[in-house]
Amino acid sequence: MDSDERLPTKSSGKEVEAFLRQAALAPKASLAANGRGRLVFAMDATASRRATWDEAQRIQADMFRTTAALGGLNIQLVFFRGLGECKASGWVSEANLMLRLMRQVECVGGHTQIERVLKHTLAEAREDKVNALVYVGDCLEESPDDVAMRAGELGLLGVPIFAFQEGEEPRAKACFQEMARLTRGAHCSFDASSAATLRELLSAVAVYAAGGYRALENFAAGSGREVRALIGQMR
Repeated sequence: MDSDERLPTKSSGKEVEAFLRQAALAPKASLAANGRGRLVFAMDATASRRATWDEAQRIQADMFRTTAALGGLNIQLVFFRGLGECKASGWVSEANLMLRLMRQVECVGGHTQIERVLKHTLAEAREDKVNALVYVGDCLEESPDDVAMRAGELGLLGVPIFAFQEGEEPRAKACFQEMARLTRGAHCSFDASSAATLRELLSAVAVYAAGGYRALENFAAGSGREVRALIGQMR
């Protein structure tokens, strides 16, 4: 996908330009073309997440490695930060390429742009089926009503949102829970002590996007109670 065309932004730093150069080389995969599931993975890269960014990156990297073992899954990386900066990669099936893209991203001060992420995912879903949206963030600095409206549209298209919240900020928590409810997804909170749990939950979402609900149930049979709780939310 042409990220500049769909997500116009203001000027960016060298690391983002490197991201875009690599993203332009990513294969433009299609579910209709190759039968793979499609997962949008979106990150809040604003300054409030800087203290835990490295650990979050490691956890997310483990998820991508899990998807490589699964097969049948294409991932698109989306992030926002700074003054209106929001970028999306192409659709990537190779975990190593996704990891290289992700390492280009560093935290920069700015406000959340969750509605923009949801609008982008809507555009992708209207073009070709998107099996799930993973969102990782910690706070909310925009209208929860506007975010909920876009989430509802994704729900109508059958795109569940899995919102992983760093911390317990109340306003964000209420909005993230509503995003999940409206799309039959799930909301989970995490902190620095729950890396293993987050890793397992992210892997569960990847399993769902690649193989559907039955594959997720099979995965849950050998997993902890957190994964079973995630399935419970989806019901």
